[in-house]
Amino acid sequence: MESSLELSNSLGSVSSLLSGCRTFKVLVIGDSAVGKTCLTHRLSAGHFPSAAEATIGVDFRERLLDIDGEMIKLQLWDTAGQERFRKSMVQHFYRNVHAVLFVYDVTCRASFNSLSVWVEECRRNSLGQEVPRFLVGNKTDLRDVVNADGLVSQEQAIKFAKTHNMMFFETSAKYTSGRRGVAEAPYQRDKVEDVVNAVGGRLKRQQSPSAAYNLAYSGSFKVFNKKTEDKEMWRCC
Repeated sequence: MESSLELSNSLGSVSSLLSGCRTFKVLVIGDSAVGKTCLTHRLSAGHFPSAAEATIGVDFRERLLDIDGEMIKLQLWDTAGQERFRKSMVQHFYRNVHAVLFVYDVTCRASFNSLSVWVEECRRNSLGQEVPRFLVGNKTDLRDVVNADGLVSQEQAIKFAKTHNMMFFETSAKYTSGRRGVAEAPYQRDKVEDVVNAVGGRLKRQQSPSAAYNLAYSGSFKVFNKKTEDKEMWRCC
């Protein structure tokens, strides 16, 4: 497993050097079913999948961005949220990371409360504070249809983001500009493009050219469980 990842990383690094396009590894973490897969689909391909399987191991997706006249590539690592699908691979997730997206579901308090666990995982894997971190509340399209008692308030999220030096966004991977037919929301509602442009802009400004060629890979790498019942179908948004 390790040798396979390392070979892929080496080949990707050569490709980045030849193309002259800086590549940044962006880790996407958070509880299962918060919408990480749908969010990375929207970030990379611009569309929302009608259904998605629970991620087993990690999936890779890429997005090319033009930031101030320079083409850069964001390599999005969509990681498994369930411990049984990730525990043997965690060290690979955090190797040579350039940025981290912490994703939670605005309609699920438990996913927000778990953010401290994900922050601690970053610390255990020696991810320094110099690595940019972004807090993304997903599924804002459901804010207006879920009981208010179950929602995570933006005040709570903003406080958490400030405490951990994160840039904060609330968005919907399902809709590009808020829920259809709903009047202007009285709370922050960002477009997915706002997220990806903020990540790209921050990395372009912060990283030296040589640092971003370190790790690049295109494709998908999963650890498969022989028990098919462990694969779960779910709608992430």
